[in-house]
Amino acid sequence: MTDAVTLASQVLKDHRDSIDRLDAILVYTLGERFKHTQAVGRLKAEHALPPSDPDREAKQIARLEDLAHRADLDPEFAKKFLNFIIQEVIQHHKQHQS
Repeated sequence: MTDAVTLASQVLKDHRDSIDRLDAILVYTLGERFKHTQAVGRLKAEHALPPSDPDREAKQIARLEDLAHRADLDPEFAKKFLNFIIQEVIQHHKQHQS
C-alpha cells in the first residue's frame, strides 16, 4: 500500500471507532430515556392521565429543532427522530393504561 492509502485507512478506522462509541452512547442514552418515560407512563396510568400530551410534544419538537440547528444537524431528521421516539413512548403509555 502507498503511504496515502495507509493514512486514509487509519483515518477511516479512527472515524469508525468514533462512530461506534457514539452509537453506544446513543443506545445507552435511549435506554435511560425510556426508563424515565416508562415511569411517566405508570404515573399517568395511576392517575388516569392521557397517554399523550400534544402541548409538550409540540414544545419538545420545537426545542429539538433549535438544538438541531445549533448542532449543525438537519432539523427535519431531528424532528422525524423525535416523532418516532414520541410515538413509541405513547404506545408504552397506552400499554400501561390497559
